[in-house]
Amino acid sequence: MADSIKVALMTHAGGAHVGAYLSALAETEECSTVVLSDPDSRYNASAEKALGRKLAATYQSHAELLAREKPTMALVTMEAKLAPPVIDAALTAGCHVFAEKPGCVRAEDFQPLVEKADRQHLNLMLALANRLNPEIVEARRLIETGVLGKLYGVDMHLIADQTRLTRTSYQEQWFAKKDRAGGGHLIWLGIHWLDLAMHITGTSIQSAAGFTTNIGGQAISVEDSATAALKFDNGMLGTMTSGYYLDRGYHSHIKVWGQAGWLHLESMKDQPLQWYTSKGPHAGKVQSWAGSKNPRGYTPFVRAAIKACANRSDPPISSAHSLRALKTVFGIYSAAESGRTTVID
Repeated sequence: MADSIKVALMTHAGGAHVGAYLSALAETEECSTVVLSDPDSRYNASAEKALGRKLAATYQSHAELLAREKPTMALVTMEAKLAPPVIDAALTAGCHVFAEKPGCVRAEDFQPLVEKADRQHLNLMLALANRLNPEIVEARRLIETGVLGKLYGVDMHLIADQTRLTRTSYQEQWFAKKDRAGGGHLIWLGIHWLDLAMHITGTSIQSAAGFTTNIGGQAISVEDSATAALKFDNGMLGTMTSGYYLDRGYHSHIKVWGQAGWLHLESMKDQPLQWYTSKGPHAGKVQSWAGSKNPRGYTPFVRAAIKACANRSDPPISSAHSLRALKTVFGIYSAAESGRTTVID
């Protein structure tokens, strides 16, 4: 039986996915109590409704919460520009940290937080929750078994709706402002697919060339479109298209090619995973995964993070991989700005 811990939810009026996090905290048995700090009191009523008696206290000051409550883990969901000092304060207080992405507007602001977490033997986990979706877990397992042989290449696209960008209410939020968000579609959505490509193949992106633009011409200062050519540390090459193009919904895929076959992920489809191999008992046949797509989303990822902090077990994403995802995104931005390939260390 896992231990249970006190979790701090540290946010403000601009916090993202707070409703999903409240649901996750309510459903996670390993979270014994929740304490909330929200200087704007935006989420006090929502927290009381979602958490009931599990909500132990509310604060308007993040510092006061940390001093009085001493939680084991802090879940920080804040505007990217405002997040680093709050993450730093939580680490200083001895808390493991689960941070909504991107958690910074420059990788240079996140790296010292990772180094601090590592020195203190604490987890610093970025909310890249797709990692635990069942089809992703299976895709990683398949590749680890060698069903594709030597890996040759990866292609990714993640396309969302342009419609949101036309709304004044969206244009006024921090997501639409580069100095407050760090970037646009790539750092908000594309980062998930970049992380997954590295996660399922067991590789890291070593260098990137790329372009970004605001092709839709909306009143935003971030990109609505990004493309990248990528080189991985095992020698394979890849491509990424990340953009707001549709009127509604999503188009997405991750495809991996290897010496012995291919694997195709479309997580938003009813049939999310197919693969082909030229070896073994099913050689020459396209195979489809028959597993359930659930559970998925924020709740299982938050639960896994809390269990890891309660039991000192492996987290769903390491501090190093959290930083790696951010460095990859900012490496693509750097390449787009300079017109030169960026080496990602």
